[in-house]
Amino acid sequence: MAIRVLSLPSESEARKRNPNRQPAVSLLSGKPSSFLVRWGQGKIFVLRTYGCQANVRDSEILRSFLLSLGMKESDSFDEADLILFNTCAVRANAENHLYGEVGLAKRRLESNPDVLIGICGCVMQEEGPVKYVLKHFPFVRLLFGTNDLGSFYSLLEASLKGRDTLVDITPWSDTVLEMPEERKDSRESKVSAFVNIMYGCDKFCTYCIVPYTRGPERSRKEEDILAEVRRLKDEGYKQVTLLGQNVDAYGKDFGDEYAFAKLLKDVADTGIERIRFTSPYPSDFNEQVFEVMKACPNIMPSLHMPLQSGSDRVLKSMNRRYDRSQYLQIVKDFRKNLPDAFLTTDLIVGFPTETEEDFQETLSLVREVSYDAAYTFIFSPREGTPAARMKNVASEEEIKKRFLVLKDLIDELTEKRARTFVGMEVKVLFEKPSDRDPSLISGYEEHGKLVHVKGERSLIGTIRKVRILESHTYSLIGELC
Repeated sequence: MAIRVLSLPSESEARKRNPNRQPAVSLLSGKPSSFLVRWGQGKIFVLRTYGCQANVRDSEILRSFLLSLGMKESDSFDEADLILFNTCAVRANAENHLYGEVGLAKRRLESNPDVLIGICGCVMQEEGPVKYVLKHFPFVRLLFGTNDLGSFYSLLEASLKGRDTLVDITPWSDTVLEMPEERKDSRESKVSAFVNIMYGCDKFCTYCIVPYTRGPERSRKEEDILAEVRRLKDEGYKQVTLLGQNVDAYGKDFGDEYAFAKLLKDVADTGIERIRFTSPYPSDFNEQVFEVMKACPNIMPSLHMPLQSGSDRVLKSMNRRYDRSQYLQIVKDFRKNLPDAFLTTDLIVGFPTETEEDFQETLSLVREVSYDAAYTFIFSPREGTPAARMKNVASEEEIKKRFLVLKDLIDELTEKRARTFVGMEVKVLFEKPSDRDPSLISGYEEHGKLVHVKGERSLIGTIRKVRILESHTYSLIGELC
Protein backbone atom coordinates (compact mmCIF):
# COMPACT_ATOMS: atom_id res chain seq x y z
CA MET A 1 0.00 0.00 0.00
CA ALA A 2 1.48 3.36 -1.03
CA ILE A 3 0.58 6.30 1.21
CA ARG A 4 2.02 9.79 0.85
CA VAL A 5 0.10 11.79 3.50
CA LEU A 6 -2.90 10.95 5.68
CA SER A 7 -3.30 13.87 8.10
CA LEU A 8 -4.72 17.36 7.91
CA PRO A 9 -2.56 20.27 9.09
CA SER A 10 -3.68 22.13 12.19
CA GLU A 11 -4.94 25.68 11.70
CA SER A 12 -1.62 27.11 12.93
CA GLU A 13 0.29 24.78 10.58
CA ALA A 14 -2.03 25.65 7.70
CA ARG A 15 -1.53 29.38 8.20
CA LYS A 16 2.25 28.94 8.22
CA ARG A 17 2.17 27.14 4.88
CA ASN A 18 1.47 30.35 2.98
CA PRO A 19 2.95 33.15 5.14
CA ASN A 20 3.87 35.52 2.29
CA ARG A 21 0.86 34.88 0.01
CA GLN A 22 2.96 34.39 -3.10
CA PRO A 23 1.27 34.12 -6.50
CA ALA A 24 0.23 30.58 -7.42
CA VAL A 25 2.25 28.54 -9.89
CA SER A 26 0.36 27.35 -12.97
CA LEU A 27 0.43 23.58 -13.44
CA LEU A 28 -0.47 22.41 -16.94
CA SER A 29 -2.45 19.21 -17.31
CA GLY A 30 -0.26 16.39 -18.62
CA LYS A 31 -0.73 13.92 -21.46
CA PRO A 32 -1.59 10.24 -20.99
CA SER A 33 0.98 7.53 -21.60
CA SER A 34 0.61 5.05 -24.45
CA PHE A 35 -0.22 2.41 -21.80
CA LEU A 36 -3.24 4.42 -20.58
CA VAL A 37 -4.46 5.15 -24.11
CA ARG A 38 -4.32 1.44 -25.00
CA TRP A 39 -6.05 0.50 -21.74
CA GLY A 40 -8.81 3.09 -22.08
CA GLN A 41 -9.98 2.39 -25.63
CA GLY A 42 -13.66 1.41 -25.53
CA LYS A 43 -13.81 1.04 -21.76
CA ILE A 44 -16.66 2.46 -19.65
CA PHE A 45 -16.41 4.83 -16.69
CA VAL A 46 -18.92 6.05 -14.09
CA LEU A 47 -18.22 9.38 -12.39
CA ARG A 48 -20.37 10.32 -9.38
CA THR A 49 -20.13 13.87 -8.03
CA TYR A 50 -21.18 15.20 -4.63
CA GLY A 51 -21.17 18.78 -3.35
CA CYS A 52 -20.68 22.28 -4.65
CA GLN A 53 -19.92 23.87 -8.03
CA ALA A 54 -16.18 23.49 -7.34
CA ASN A 55 -16.65 19.72 -7.16
CA VAL A 56 -18.69 19.78 -10.38
CA ARG A 57 -15.84 21.64 -12.08
CA ASP A 58 -13.28 19.13 -10.73
CA SER A 59 -15.39 16.31 -12.17
CA GLU A 60 -15.50 18.05 -15.55
CA ILE A 61 -11.68 18.04 -15.53
CA LEU A 62 -11.60 14.34 -14.59
CA ARG A 63 -14.16 13.59 -17.31
CA SER A 64 -11.94 15.35 -19.85
CA PHE A 65 -9.00 13.17 -18.81
CA LEU A 66 -11.03 9.96 -19.11
CA LEU A 67 -12.63 10.84 -22.44
CA SER A 68 -9.16 11.59 -23.79
CA LEU A 69 -8.27 7.93 -23.12
CA GLY A 70 -11.02 6.80 -25.50
CA MET A 71 -13.36 5.85 -22.65
CA LYS A 72 -17.15 6.28 -22.68
CA GLU A 73 -19.31 7.48 -19.79
CA SER A 74 -22.25 5.61 -18.26
CA ASP A 75 -24.60 6.12 -15.32
CA SER A 76 -24.74 2.42 -14.49
CA PHE A 77 -22.25 0.45 -12.39
CA ASP A 78 -23.29 -2.73 -14.26
CA GLU A 79 -21.07 -2.10 -17.29
CA ALA A 80 -18.30 0.01 -15.76
CA ASP A 81 -14.56 -0.66 -15.97
CA LEU A 82 -13.75 2.37 -13.78
CA ILE A 83 -15.96 3.81 -11.02
CA LEU A 84 -14.86 7.11 -9.53
CA PHE A 85 -16.51 9.03 -6.67
CA ASN A 86 -15.72 12.75 -6.34
CA THR A 87 -16.62 13.69 -2.78
CA CYS A 88 -17.73 16.66 -0.67
CA ALA A 89 -16.65 17.18 2.95
CA VAL A 90 -18.82 20.18 3.87
CA ARG A 91 -21.71 18.19 5.38
CA ALA A 92 -21.79 14.79 7.09
CA ASN A 93 -24.81 13.42 5.18
CA ALA A 94 -22.96 13.76 1.84
CA GLU A 95 -20.18 11.58 3.26
CA ASN A 96 -22.69 9.01 4.56
CA HIS A 97 -24.40 8.87 1.16
CA LEU A 98 -21.00 8.25 -0.42
CA TYR A 99 -20.40 5.14 1.68
CA GLY A 100 -23.76 3.70 0.64
CA GLU A 101 -22.92 4.23 -3.02
CA VAL A 102 -19.46 2.68 -2.63
CA GLY A 103 -21.12 -0.38 -1.12
CA LEU A 104 -23.38 -0.66 -4.16
CA ALA A 105 -20.40 -0.33 -6.50
CA LYS A 106 -18.80 -3.40 -4.91
CA ARG A 107 -21.38 -5.62 -6.65
CA ARG A 108 -19.74 -4.84 -9.99
CA LEU A 109 -16.57 -6.61 -8.80
CA GLU A 110 -18.50 -9.89 -8.60
CA SER A 111 -18.90 -9.96 -12.39
CA ASN A 112 -15.59 -8.25 -13.21
CA PRO A 113 -12.85 -8.34 -10.53
CA ASP A 114 -10.64 -6.09 -12.70
CA VAL A 115 -12.93 -3.07 -12.22
CA LEU A 116 -11.06 -0.16 -10.63
CA ILE A 117 -12.96 1.74 -7.93
CA GLY A 118 -11.57 5.06 -6.73
CA ILE A 119 -12.55 7.90 -4.40
CA CYS A 120 -11.25 11.45 -4.70
CA GLY A 121 -12.15 14.99 -3.64
CA CYS A 122 -12.51 16.81 -0.35
CA VAL A 123 -13.43 13.85 1.88
CA MET A 124 -10.17 12.18 0.92
CA GLN A 125 -8.24 15.16 2.34
CA GLU A 126 -9.38 14.09 5.84
CA GLU A 127 -7.57 11.51 7.91
CA GLY A 128 -10.69 9.92 9.48
CA PRO A 129 -12.55 9.13 6.24
CA VAL A 130 -9.39 7.80 4.54
CA LYS A 131 -8.81 5.37 7.42
CA TYR A 132 -12.53 4.44 7.37
CA VAL A 133 -12.41 3.62 3.66
CA LEU A 134 -9.23 1.58 4.02
CA LYS A 135 -10.81 -0.45 6.84
CA HIS A 136 -14.37 -0.92 5.57
CA PHE A 137 -13.91 -0.83 1.76
CA PRO A 138 -10.59 -2.60 1.07
CA PHE A 139 -11.70 -3.20 -2.54
CA VAL A 140 -11.29 0.55 -3.27
CA ARG A 141 -7.93 0.72 -5.04
CA LEU A 142 -7.31 4.44 -5.57
CA LEU A 143 -7.69 7.34 -3.13
CA PHE A 144 -6.56 10.87 -3.96
CA GLY A 145 -7.39 14.43 -2.88
CA THR A 146 -8.37 17.78 -4.34
CA ASN A 147 -4.75 18.83 -4.83
CA ASP A 148 -3.89 15.77 -6.93
CA LEU A 149 -5.98 16.37 -10.07
CA GLY A 150 -2.90 17.32 -12.07
CA SER A 151 -1.34 13.92 -11.25
CA PHE A 152 -4.41 11.91 -12.25
CA TYR A 153 -2.88 10.16 -15.25
CA SER A 154 0.15 8.94 -13.30
CA LEU A 155 -2.02 7.90 -10.33
CA LEU A 156 -4.41 5.97 -12.57
CA GLU A 157 -1.55 4.18 -14.31
CA ALA A 158 0.16 3.29 -11.03
CA SER A 159 -3.12 1.95 -9.66
CA LEU A 160 -3.78 -0.16 -12.75
CA LYS A 161 -0.30 -1.66 -12.65
CA GLY A 162 -0.24 -2.25 -8.87
CA ARG A 163 -2.14 -4.64 -6.66
CA ASP A 164 -2.32 -2.64 -3.44
CA THR A 165 -4.55 0.32 -2.70
CA LEU A 166 -2.86 3.53 -3.80
CA VAL A 167 -3.40 6.47 -1.43
CA ASP A 168 -1.96 9.76 -2.64
CA ILE A 169 -3.07 12.82 -0.66
CA THR A 170 -1.18 16.06 -1.17
CA PRO A 171 -2.26 18.15 1.84
CA TRP A 172 -1.22 21.52 0.53
CA SER A 173 -0.69 23.17 -2.81
CA ASP A 174 0.50 26.50 -4.16
CA THR A 175 -0.43 25.53 -7.72
CA VAL A 176 -3.45 26.06 -9.96
CA LEU A 177 -4.30 23.57 -12.68
CA GLU A 178 -4.64 24.86 -16.24
CA MET A 179 -6.46 22.88 -18.96
CA PRO A 180 -5.33 24.24 -22.34
CA GLU A 181 -6.65 21.18 -24.22
CA GLU A 182 -9.85 20.36 -22.34
CA ARG A 183 -12.32 18.15 -24.17
CA LYS A 184 -15.36 20.08 -25.42
CA ASP A 185 -17.68 17.25 -24.36
CA SER A 186 -16.45 17.14 -20.76
CA ARG A 187 -18.66 19.95 -19.42
CA GLU A 188 -21.90 19.18 -17.55
CA SER A 189 -23.77 21.75 -19.66
CA LYS A 190 -23.37 22.91 -23.24
CA VAL A 191 -25.00 26.26 -22.40
CA SER A 192 -23.55 27.47 -19.09
CA ALA A 193 -20.00 26.84 -17.86
CA PHE A 194 -18.14 27.10 -14.56
CA VAL A 195 -14.80 28.91 -14.64
CA ASN A 196 -12.46 28.70 -11.65
CA ILE A 197 -10.79 32.03 -10.93
CA MET A 198 -9.15 30.97 -7.66
CA TYR A 199 -8.79 28.04 -5.31
CA GLY A 200 -8.67 27.54 -1.55
CA CYS A 201 -9.55 29.67 1.46
CA ASP A 202 -7.65 31.60 4.15
CA LYS A 203 -10.61 32.44 6.38
CA PHE A 204 -10.69 29.44 8.78
CA CYS A 205 -14.32 29.74 9.87
CA THR A 206 -14.57 27.45 12.87
CA TYR A 207 -17.22 25.20 11.28
CA CYS A 208 -15.60 24.83 7.85
CA ILE A 209 -13.25 22.13 6.59
CA VAL A 210 -12.46 23.85 3.26
CA PRO A 211 -9.20 25.64 4.25
CA TYR A 212 -7.81 22.23 5.19
CA THR A 213 -9.12 20.27 2.19
CA ARG A 214 -8.53 22.83 -0.57
CA GLY A 215 -5.53 24.73 0.77
CA PRO A 216 -4.72 28.46 0.81
CA GLU A 217 -6.24 31.13 -1.42
CA ARG A 218 -4.45 31.17 -4.75
CA SER A 219 -5.55 33.00 -7.87
CA ARG A 220 -5.28 32.04 -11.51
CA LYS A 221 -3.61 34.49 -13.87
CA GLU A 222 -6.12 36.86 -15.43
CA GLU A 223 -4.92 36.08 -18.96
CA ASP A 224 -5.62 32.36 -18.41
CA ILE A 225 -9.13 33.08 -17.12
CA LEU A 226 -9.94 35.39 -20.03
CA ALA A 227 -8.56 32.87 -22.53
CA GLU A 228 -10.88 30.21 -21.08
CA VAL A 229 -13.91 32.53 -21.24
CA ARG A 230 -13.14 33.47 -24.86
CA ARG A 231 -12.74 29.79 -25.77
CA LEU A 232 -16.11 28.98 -24.18
CA LYS A 233 -17.74 31.87 -26.03
CA ASP A 234 -16.30 30.60 -29.32
CA GLU A 235 -17.68 27.12 -28.53
CA GLY A 236 -21.19 28.59 -28.20
CA TYR A 237 -21.57 28.94 -24.43
CA LYS A 238 -23.95 31.72 -23.42
CA GLN A 239 -23.04 32.02 -19.72
CA VAL A 240 -20.06 31.62 -17.42
CA THR A 241 -20.12 31.45 -13.63
CA LEU A 242 -16.87 32.56 -12.02
CA LEU A 243 -16.01 30.24 -9.13
CA GLY A 244 -13.98 30.62 -5.96
CA GLN A 245 -14.44 29.81 -2.31
CA ASN A 246 -14.23 33.59 -1.83
CA VAL A 247 -14.30 35.10 -5.33
CA ASP A 248 -13.88 38.67 -4.08
CA ALA A 249 -10.52 37.69 -2.56
CA TYR A 250 -9.26 37.14 -6.11
CA GLY A 251 -5.86 38.74 -6.64
CA LYS A 252 -5.16 39.51 -2.99
CA ASP A 253 -2.50 36.79 -2.97
CA PHE A 254 -0.53 38.95 -5.40
CA GLY A 255 -1.29 42.19 -3.63
CA ASP A 256 -4.19 43.70 -5.60
CA GLU A 257 -7.19 44.65 -3.43
CA TYR A 258 -9.31 45.56 -6.48
CA ALA A 259 -8.38 42.68 -8.80
CA PHE A 260 -11.82 41.06 -8.69
CA ALA A 261 -13.62 44.19 -9.88
CA LYS A 262 -11.09 44.57 -12.70
CA LEU A 263 -11.40 40.89 -13.66
CA LEU A 264 -15.19 41.15 -13.68
CA LYS A 265 -15.02 44.12 -16.05
CA ASP A 266 -12.54 42.34 -18.34
CA VAL A 267 -14.70 39.20 -18.47
CA ALA A 268 -17.68 41.41 -19.37
CA ASP A 269 -15.61 42.95 -22.18
CA THR A 270 -15.19 39.52 -23.81
CA GLY A 271 -18.80 39.89 -24.95
CA ILE A 272 -20.07 36.62 -23.48
CA GLU A 273 -23.80 37.08 -23.01
CA ARG A 274 -24.19 36.28 -19.31
CA ILE A 275 -21.84 36.37 -16.30
CA ARG A 276 -22.49 35.22 -12.75
CA PHE A 277 -20.11 34.66 -9.82
CA THR A 278 -20.13 32.78 -6.53
CA SER A 279 -19.45 33.07 -3.66
CA PRO A 280 -18.12 36.35 -2.26
CA TYR A 281 -17.06 36.85 1.36
CA PRO A 282 -18.69 39.92 2.95
CA SER A 283 -15.63 41.63 4.45
CA ASP A 284 -13.63 41.19 1.21
CA PHE A 285 -16.20 43.13 -0.78
CA ASN A 286 -15.73 46.67 -2.08
CA GLU A 287 -18.27 48.93 -3.72
CA GLN A 288 -16.27 49.02 -6.95
CA VAL A 289 -17.69 45.56 -7.75
CA PHE A 290 -21.23 46.93 -7.56
CA GLU A 291 -20.25 49.78 -9.87
CA VAL A 292 -18.91 47.28 -12.44
CA MET A 293 -22.11 45.21 -12.16
CA LYS A 294 -24.19 48.34 -12.71
CA ALA A 295 -22.14 49.38 -15.76
CA CYS A 296 -22.09 45.98 -17.52
CA PRO A 297 -25.48 44.62 -18.63
CA ASN A 298 -24.06 41.13 -19.27
CA ILE A 299 -23.26 40.75 -15.54
CA MET A 300 -26.47 39.33 -14.14
CA PRO A 301 -28.31 41.40 -11.48
CA SER A 302 -27.96 38.95 -8.61
CA LEU A 303 -25.63 38.53 -5.66
CA HIS A 304 -25.20 35.59 -3.30
CA MET A 305 -23.76 37.00 -0.05
CA PRO A 306 -23.41 34.38 2.73
CA LEU A 307 -24.48 35.61 6.17
CA GLN A 308 -24.54 32.39 8.29
CA SER A 309 -25.91 34.17 11.40
CA GLY A 310 -27.46 37.52 12.32
CA SER A 311 -25.92 37.43 15.81
CA ASP A 312 -22.60 39.19 16.41
CA ARG A 313 -21.84 36.76 19.20
CA VAL A 314 -22.33 33.72 16.96
CA LEU A 315 -20.45 35.36 14.08
CA LYS A 316 -17.50 35.80 16.43
CA SER A 317 -17.72 32.13 17.50
CA MET A 318 -17.75 31.20 13.82
CA ASN A 319 -14.65 33.36 13.21
CA ARG A 320 -16.53 35.29 10.54
CA ARG A 321 -14.64 38.53 9.89
CA TYR A 322 -17.58 40.94 9.87
CA ASP A 323 -20.41 41.88 12.18
CA ARG A 324 -24.10 42.56 11.68
CA SER A 325 -23.70 46.30 11.01
CA GLN A 326 -20.91 45.75 8.45
CA TYR A 327 -23.04 43.21 6.62
CA LEU A 328 -26.04 45.54 6.54
CA GLN A 329 -23.84 48.32 5.13
CA ILE A 330 -22.82 46.03 2.26
CA VAL A 331 -26.50 45.31 1.58
CA LYS A 332 -27.21 49.06 1.61
CA ASP A 333 -24.39 49.73 -0.91
CA PHE A 334 -25.62 46.87 -3.10
CA ARG A 335 -29.22 48.07 -3.14
CA LYS A 336 -28.13 51.66 -3.80
CA ASN A 337 -26.28 50.58 -6.96
CA LEU A 338 -28.60 47.77 -8.07
CA PRO A 339 -32.05 48.37 -6.55
CA ASP A 340 -33.81 45.69 -8.63
CA ALA A 341 -31.17 42.96 -8.22
CA PHE A 342 -31.69 39.69 -6.38
CA LEU A 343 -29.94 39.08 -3.06
CA THR A 344 -29.58 35.54 -1.69
CA THR A 345 -27.65 34.10 1.23
CA ASP A 346 -26.57 31.06 3.30
CA LEU A 347 -27.77 30.58 6.89
CA ILE A 348 -26.72 28.05 9.54
CA VAL A 349 -29.15 27.07 12.30
CA GLY A 350 -28.00 25.39 15.51
CA PHE A 351 -24.36 26.46 15.63
CA PRO A 352 -23.13 25.12 19.02
CA THR A 353 -23.08 28.54 20.74
CA GLU A 354 -26.42 29.70 19.29
CA THR A 355 -29.05 30.61 21.91
CA GLU A 356 -32.70 31.45 21.28
CA GLU A 357 -31.76 35.14 21.50
CA ASP A 358 -29.09 34.65 18.84
CA PHE A 359 -31.59 32.90 16.60
CA GLN A 360 -34.09 35.75 16.99
CA GLU A 361 -31.35 38.16 15.83
CA THR A 362 -30.95 36.05 12.69
CA LEU A 363 -34.70 36.21 12.05
CA SER A 364 -34.75 39.99 12.53
CA LEU A 365 -31.87 40.49 10.08
CA VAL A 366 -33.53 38.24 7.50
CA ARG A 367 -36.71 40.33 7.78
CA GLU A 368 -34.74 43.59 7.56
CA VAL A 369 -32.80 42.53 4.46
CA SER A 370 -35.82 40.73 2.92
CA TYR A 371 -33.79 38.20 0.95
CA ASP A 372 -35.08 36.96 -2.38
CA ALA A 373 -34.08 33.39 -1.47
CA ALA A 374 -31.73 31.60 0.92
CA TYR A 375 -30.05 28.26 1.50
CA THR A 376 -30.66 27.15 5.09
CA PHE A 377 -28.72 24.41 6.89
CA ILE A 378 -28.68 22.76 10.29
CA PHE A 379 -25.12 22.88 11.66
CA SER A 380 -23.15 19.77 10.73
CA PRO A 381 -19.97 19.18 12.79
CA ARG A 382 -16.91 18.25 10.75
CA GLU A 383 -14.06 16.37 12.38
CA GLY A 384 -10.91 18.48 12.55
CA THR A 385 -12.66 21.86 12.85
CA PRO A 386 -12.82 23.90 16.11
CA ALA A 387 -16.64 23.95 16.07
CA ALA A 388 -16.76 20.14 16.21
CA ARG A 389 -15.32 20.37 19.73
CA MET A 390 -17.86 22.97 20.92
CA LYS A 391 -20.79 21.96 23.17
CA ASN A 392 -24.34 22.61 21.99
CA VAL A 393 -26.34 24.99 24.18
CA ALA A 394 -29.62 23.94 22.52
CA SER A 395 -31.23 20.53 22.21
CA GLU A 396 -31.67 18.75 18.89
CA GLU A 397 -35.43 19.30 19.15
CA GLU A 398 -34.98 23.07 19.68
CA ILE A 399 -32.64 23.30 16.71
CA LYS A 400 -35.09 21.49 14.42
CA LYS A 401 -37.87 23.87 15.51
CA ARG A 402 -35.67 26.89 14.74
CA PHE A 403 -34.83 25.47 11.33
CA LEU A 404 -38.51 25.11 10.43
CA VAL A 405 -39.29 28.65 11.64
CA LEU A 406 -36.47 30.04 9.50
CA LYS A 407 -37.48 27.94 6.50
CA ASP A 408 -41.07 29.22 6.74
CA LEU A 409 -39.83 32.82 6.81
CA ILE A 410 -37.54 32.27 3.80
CA ASP A 411 -40.37 30.55 1.88
CA GLU A 412 -42.66 33.51 2.65
CA LEU A 413 -40.11 36.06 1.38
CA THR A 414 -39.26 33.97 -1.70
CA GLU A 415 -42.92 33.48 -2.62
CA LYS A 416 -43.64 37.18 -2.18
CA ARG A 417 -40.80 38.08 -4.57
CA ALA A 418 -41.89 35.43 -7.08
CA ARG A 419 -45.40 36.93 -7.31
CA THR A 420 -43.93 40.23 -8.56
CA PHE A 421 -42.90 38.47 -11.79
CA VAL A 422 -46.44 37.58 -12.89
CA GLY A 423 -47.33 39.57 -16.02
CA MET A 424 -43.72 40.62 -16.64
CA GLU A 425 -41.65 39.85 -19.72
CA VAL A 426 -38.23 38.42 -18.85
CA LYS A 427 -35.24 37.11 -20.80
CA VAL A 428 -34.63 33.41 -20.19
CA LEU A 429 -31.55 31.35 -21.05
CA PHE A 430 -32.95 27.87 -21.70
CA GLU A 431 -30.69 25.07 -20.46
CA LYS A 432 -32.52 21.71 -20.45
CA PRO A 433 -35.88 19.89 -20.41
CA SER A 434 -37.67 20.09 -17.07
CA ASP A 435 -36.70 17.35 -14.62
CA ARG A 436 -40.38 16.77 -13.75
CA ASP A 437 -42.16 17.31 -17.07
CA PRO A 438 -40.29 16.60 -20.35
CA SER A 439 -42.82 18.71 -22.28
CA LEU A 440 -41.44 21.79 -20.49
CA ILE A 441 -38.10 23.45 -21.23
CA SER A 442 -36.36 25.05 -18.25
CA GLY A 443 -34.01 27.99 -17.92
CA TYR A 444 -33.13 30.99 -15.80
CA GLU A 445 -34.09 34.61 -16.16
CA GLU A 446 -31.52 37.31 -15.43
CA HIS A 447 -32.05 37.43 -11.64
CA GLY A 448 -31.56 33.66 -11.41
CA LYS A 449 -35.20 32.62 -11.09
CA LEU A 450 -36.06 29.23 -12.62
CA VAL A 451 -38.60 29.48 -15.49
CA HIS A 452 -40.50 26.68 -17.29
CA VAL A 453 -42.28 27.01 -20.66
CA LYS A 454 -43.94 24.63 -23.12
CA GLY A 455 -41.55 24.28 -26.02
CA GLU A 456 -39.26 22.22 -28.22
CA ARG A 457 -35.73 21.13 -27.35
CA SER A 458 -34.48 23.54 -30.01
CA LEU A 459 -34.98 26.27 -27.37
CA ILE A 460 -32.01 24.90 -25.40
CA GLY A 461 -29.04 27.25 -25.71
CA THR A 462 -31.15 30.25 -26.74
CA ILE A 463 -32.13 33.40 -24.86
CA ARG A 464 -35.80 34.23 -25.44
CA LYS A 465 -38.36 36.65 -24.05
CA VAL A 466 -40.96 34.97 -21.85
CA ARG A 467 -44.18 36.34 -20.37
CA ILE A 468 -44.67 35.03 -16.83
CA LEU A 469 -48.11 33.48 -16.23
CA GLU A 470 -47.77 31.81 -12.82
CA SER A 471 -45.50 32.08 -9.81
CA HIS A 472 -44.52 29.27 -7.50
CA THR A 473 -42.21 29.69 -4.52
CA TYR A 474 -39.06 28.56 -6.29
CA SER A 475 -40.03 28.65 -9.97
CA LEU A 476 -42.11 30.48 -12.55
CA ILE A 477 -44.34 29.29 -15.43
CA GLY A 478 -44.41 31.33 -18.62
CA GLU A 479 -45.04 31.41 -22.36
CA LEU A 480 -42.80 32.49 -25.20
CA CYS A 481 -43.51 36.03 -26.34
